Amino acid sequence: MISVSHPVRVFLHTRPTDLRKGFDALSGLVITAFAQDPTSGHLFLFVNRRRDRLEILYWDRDGFAIWYKRLETPGSFQLPAVSQDAVSVEMSHTQLTLMLSGIDLRSARQRKRYHRPALEAEKVSRAPL
Repeated sequence: MISVSHPVRVFLHTRPTDLRKGFDALSGLVITAFAQDPTSGHLFLFVNRRRDRLEILYWDRDGFAIWYKRLETPGSFQLPAVSQDAVSVEMSHTQLTLMLSGIDLRSARQRKRYHRPALEAEKVSRAPL
């Protein structure tokens, strides 16, 4: 399992991706699809058409790293529900953990919790893509 610290954000590319792409091609996708800096330290997730393989690109202090997971048949990753025209979506650390653990995100419900009201500067920097 990959451990994620709190300030790290998690972004999912919702369109199927050819996972033969390497560091440079995935970094280019991060810039074009996510409009993010690939060296930010955030996690950028890519899945294939069958959703049985997942790649995570991230910057690890001094270079890029790719974390790769292949599920055996009949497994597949359940992606969060997004609009059809969405190219990318930001996920929570919890959603990532549930997705990697094989939990169906559509049936999992989070109970109400207190959320500190965001400051105006935080709203702008955390606006969903």
